Amino acid sequence: MARDYAKQRKTNTRHPKKNNARKTPTKAAAPSQGWKLYFTGLFSGVFLSFLLYLGTLPPSPGAAPQTTADEASTTEAEPPKPRFDFYTLLPEQTLDIEASATVTAQPGKPSQFYLLQAGAFKQREDAESRRAQLLLLNLNPTIEETNGDNGRWYRVYLGPFASRSKLSKARSLTAAQNIDTLLLRRSRS
Repeated sequence: MARDYAKQRKTNTRHPKKNNARKTPTKAAAPSQGWKLYFTGLFSGVFLSFLLYLGTLPPSPGAAPQTTADEASTTEAEPPKPRFDFYTLLPEQTLDIEASATVTAQPGKPSQFYLLQAGAFKQREDAESRRAQLLLLNLNPTIEETNGDNGRWYRVYLGPFASRSKLSKARSLTAAQNIDTLLLRRSRS
């Protein structure tokens, strides 16, 4: 005869006096009890929010209290006309401006101009590749070689610019290509 050992109850060999019988589960809270509490809280929250919303609504026009004829005539009166005093105040004011002798730059020749530095490189090839990028943007770059305490550098310049609009256009073109520029102000010598 075949025995089913999987369903056989295990005995406790270490503590023979200890009862090894399975405990029957006690009646736990029904799983639907949690859902009932959840939906009760949800619906009560929605209901209280709806009541709060109704409290904030303005009253309907038909529910307004009746006004007497005297009150109605004062509310229908025209609002006062605005007063504009500046028509009389401005002609009475005068400005005292002293004509001082100031040295101004000649309009044909500004004393300062602006350049954009589009990069500084240790290798001439890197400067040439940046110059090629700028030429593709229809800009006119120049490369200047400088020698200093920290070695030889090749700097790529744009400009000088005749107007601020051309300067800002060149700066926006370079920014669109993720090329950082440095605005330099130089004086004419």
